Amino acid sequence: MDNSRRDFLKSTARAAAVMALPASDGVDAHRQISVSPASIAARFQGLPGDLGWKIRVTRPDRSTAFVAGQDAGRRLFAASAIKTFVLAEALRQFDSDDIKHRLEQQELLLDSSIWSLGSPIFNPPDLSGTVSVRTVLEAMITRSDNTATDMAFKLAGAANVRRFIADAGLTETLVPDSTRAFTAYLWGAPDPDSITWDELLDLIQGPMLHPFFNEVQTLASSADDLVSYYSRALQGDFFAHAQTLDEFRRILSLCDYIHLVPLPEGVGAHAKSGNADTEGFHVRTIAGGLNVTGTWITFAFMLNWYSAQADDAHTVERLFGAINASLAALVEDISAPRRRLSLPLVPGCRPA
Repeated sequence: MDNSRRDFLKSTARAAAVMALPASDGVDAHRQISVSPASIAARFQGLPGDLGWKIRVTRPDRSTAFVAGQDAGRRLFAASAIKTFVLAEALRQFDSDDIKHRLEQQELLLDSSIWSLGSPIFNPPDLSGTVSVRTVLEAMITRSDNTATDMAFKLAGAANVRRFIADAGLTETLVPDSTRAFTAYLWGAPDPDSITWDELLDLIQGPMLHPFFNEVQTLASSADDLVSYYSRALQGDFFAHAQTLDEFRRILSLCDYIHLVPLPEGVGAHAKSGNADTEGFHVRTIAGGLNVTGTWITFAFMLNWYSAQADDAHTVERLFGAINASLAALVEDISAPRRRLSLPLVPGCRPA
């Protein structure tokens, strides 16, 4: 799906608004965020294409200390960032105090019935056999393996994933039936859900007929949806057992883009990224959360842009630099000691 031969038309530009909320009273209410929303927004100025981002900082008592964003409600192509929803629903179905054992014990079939393009770990057609559910979920997040994703989709059920998304109130998020079905739809298969591996390989020799961003089989979300989801999921709102939350956080700490962006070091980082590069259309998304000794920074950054070349490393570098600088500034601000009025210095939280 990264080798399209068809350009994409640029979307109509939309005005972007920067928003901010003042710190509210509550635990650590004296620890005001000194980073301004405008200073964060300035880092993203001049990026091409369609941008949406949002950052929320919540104190240990879950009161909101800071919110900033730009075009955060806009639905954009999110690419593999939507795989976090498949992970969450799969873990919900195994939710228990012995979830690690259950995930290790149940095995899934890996063969031509499930192979999908873009699978750097399961590497079709060279690997087949059975794989534990835990390994499948790790592969889906660590390297965004699409075969692993389709195994997880089959396990959890695409309808169940969509129901979970709807119940969470995420109105701008769309997931496909599978990554194979998504690819098949792009290349015009009459029945994307039933296409075989060999048929798919033949199909992609022809032209791509539908854009990545569509209403039938796509991977889309908004910064609002992603931050709303992560601000709850990373604190366990969707799970009944602490062990399930631990597994959710652990797997999301494996995403390689945590180090490729890179996200700030010295804090607990949990995220899922998404990317696509074709001649004419490019995508970078990363969303998740940083835990600074009990204070959560949940974030989502989404950029869809339109460049004729198949690779645009310059824009990627600018975007990743802006993300890193913005989150690092907030981590430093939260970690630094604060002086309360007429009181001595209060020891600050330090990254773990």
